[in-house]
Amino acid sequence: MSSRIKTELLEINMGPQHPSTHGVLRLDVKMDGEVVVECHPDLGYLHRGAEKLAEMRQYLQFIPITDRLDYLASMLGNMVYVGAIEKLAEIEVPERAQYIRVIMMELNRIASHLIFFGTMGMDLGATTPFLYGMREREDILDLFEMTCGARLTYNYFRPGGVSKDLPAGFHEKCRAYIKKQRDMLPEYDDLLTNNQIFIARTRNVAVISAEQAINYSMSGPSLRASGVPYDVRKVDPYCVYDRLDWDVITRTEGDTRARYLCRVDEIRQSLKIIEQALDLIPEGELKYKTPLKQKVPAGEVYFHIESARGDVGVYLVSDGSDKPYRLKWRAPSFINLGALNEMVKGWKVADVVAILGSLDVVLGEVDR
Repeated sequence: MSSRIKTELLEINMGPQHPSTHGVLRLDVKMDGEVVVECHPDLGYLHRGAEKLAEMRQYLQFIPITDRLDYLASMLGNMVYVGAIEKLAEIEVPERAQYIRVIMMELNRIASHLIFFGTMGMDLGATTPFLYGMREREDILDLFEMTCGARLTYNYFRPGGVSKDLPAGFHEKCRAYIKKQRDMLPEYDDLLTNNQIFIARTRNVAVISAEQAINYSMSGPSLRASGVPYDVRKVDPYCVYDRLDWDVITRTEGDTRARYLCRVDEIRQSLKIIEQALDLIPEGELKYKTPLKQKVPAGEVYFHIESARGDVGVYLVSDGSDKPYRLKWRAPSFINLGALNEMVKGWKVADVVAILGSLDVVLGEVDR
């Protein structure tokens, strides 16, 4: 009669100090040997009460706090908040300001995806992609600095427009960056995308079907990598995206590699959008005239946009005063993280790092 060895599940913590958790995130991982059985994200280490802070600040005073939620794509955080105010107050944004917003948002989307490219490589042991991504991102930050004076948290958008015009020399410097980035993307592919070790670590890993992605309410590249062509810029257009020619990037594989490829390909589309916006931008006003101490008509509104991480939305309730009565932030990083347990089951602990990296979460908007 043969005896059987009985084993118990091992419970380990990844984070909150672990660099591959992309911030102060703790993963409670239950393992059978090296195989993951369960994985539960433990949140709250970065909670700052942003939604409650909105109730204590005038509408303009809350804009800098929106920078600090998804701090890798702060322009997009500005946009979704001021867009909600404009929708409720029926503020008409001048056309020039709308084109400037598109340019800034797409530059910020690229900057965010470059960080993803670099950190995804570092998570799997490759240092050089991070250096490449940060090098090109510096050019974008230079453009932001010459426009609004800041390199990470911008406080640039305003209800009704933007705070200041594009500076002299911006167009030339921006076009030079577009050419440089296009020239560098084949090198990115040679370095990481087509690297055989990277392919082996990501292909067919953590496959999420279209049905599963929809059921988990995923959005952004993490959803489109599963074959769902949902992009807020197309399905519910804002600014001037419906006037520009660009494609929604989708993949059908739904694996870790597909989520990576979607973001790299989106860089190419963003460059295409920026180039068209620079060609079409008209002269004119920068901002609809609004009082400094702005009051928004009583009511409630929901406004959403496509951020670098997915469908980010603001639900705003106004009581007619100069401060929001209530504000709720729909954070795509938080919602996408809900699928992590399903994605990592059956994979090794080393794969958890790659799978989490492919979701591209930012803990500032997870905890809020």
